[in-house]
Amino acid sequence: MATKHEQILQYIDDLPIGEKISVRQIAKELAVSEGTAYRAIKDAENKGYVSTIERVGTIRIERKKKENIEKLTYAEVVNIVDGQVLGGREGLHKTLNKFVIGAMKLEAMMRYTGAGNLLIVGNRTKAHELALKAGAAVLITGGFDTEDEVKKLADELELPIISSSYDTFTVATMINRAIYDQLIKKEIILVEDILTPLDSAVYLKSNQKVSDYLQLNRETMHSRFPVVDKNLKVIGIVTSKDIMGHEPYTSIDKIMTKSPMTVGKQTSVASSSHLMVWEGIEVLPVVDESNRLEGIISRQDVLKALQMIQRQPQVGETIDDIVTNQLVFASGKNKGDEIYRCEVTPQMTNHLGTISYGVFTTIVSEAASRVLRNYKKGDLVVENMTIYFLKPVQIESMLEINPRVLEVGRKFGKVDVEVFNEGVLVGKAMMMCQLIER
Repeated sequence: MATKHEQILQYIDDLPIGEKISVRQIAKELAVSEGTAYRAIKDAENKGYVSTIERVGTIRIERKKKENIEKLTYAEVVNIVDGQVLGGREGLHKTLNKFVIGAMKLEAMMRYTGAGNLLIVGNRTKAHELALKAGAAVLITGGFDTEDEVKKLADELELPIISSSYDTFTVATMINRAIYDQLIKKEIILVEDILTPLDSAVYLKSNQKVSDYLQLNRETMHSRFPVVDKNLKVIGIVTSKDIMGHEPYTSIDKIMTKSPMTVGKQTSVASSSHLMVWEGIEVLPVVDESNRLEGIISRQDVLKALQMIQRQPQVGETIDDIVTNQLVFASGKNKGDEIYRCEVTPQMTNHLGTISYGVFTTIVSEAASRVLRNYKKGDLVVENMTIYFLKPVQIESMLEINPRVLEVGRKFGKVDVEVFNEGVLVGKAMMMCQLIER
């Protein structure tokens, strides 16, 4: 049976797009406490199908599809620009395709403005009216208002009119930044993108027998299965090692490993890969907040995803991209004896103008990764890193990075890294890495 929290989430999910939601209304409708209703609404907001807007309230919005992650709803725009909704509240759940800056004559402005657009303009009432009639929402900058007739038209057409105290340039920059941030998130592959869903996943129930395990093993060639109770909550994991020496009629719940490691749908694939490598796990159950099984991921799924990430075109540049692009090969006569150079750019410094600790860590780990790949083709994850010496390095300095392989085995590598600036040692680190075969 579903918990109260799950029932509320399902209730919210079934509401029509644009419906207004309140804690009191849900508490009364489903006979739960206001605290329980509040927590569920916040959870729905985190999942992306509810949005809370100041002075408007909480509304049900369309859940974003992966391919449309770079698009924003008008409700999100209101929050981004600290706006006030003047009219057309019923259309806040809608998604905008592009925004148009209305810094031109009226006729020219309308040629660029169409359905699904957001016109950013000052106190030009005629432009507000024509934009709405063309199917576009309106964002009025400078904190200006508009005529009551225009607000009434916005309500009729269910197209929002938003007012923001910021100027046009600032508003456009804020919206662009929000879209850019979402594009960067698009590159981060999550467990939900690669999991085998529940209806296709293979699992065992706690009252099943070893004979059921053996049958599944023959059918799927897998050796590890999640174990669930009658409510589909994950209570254990069973492997070939667990069943050894047990009779076919032995109950699974007697031999399973209890409290297994699990991941959520919002866990990144990179984080899952670390967990699987360090713990030697081939399959991970994917669970929701109530520990109910939602699917599984295998090591093969994770490896394929990691390789796909490397082939993806870069949509947004992260600080790691900026750092690693600066790292260039300088020299190296022997295998495992390589030198790299890196210039400290303004983006790589802290407020004092010296290299930031996080950037130094990225430089060290990238240099160690490159030198290890000469020994072993494939992916690797950092198991631990110790930085035991670091001096301030100022902006526009040229660093010389010397990673030296101390040990390398079939599944691990140990690297010592020294960093010099004009011949002076400014940093020293030791790294242990796990190597993953492709």
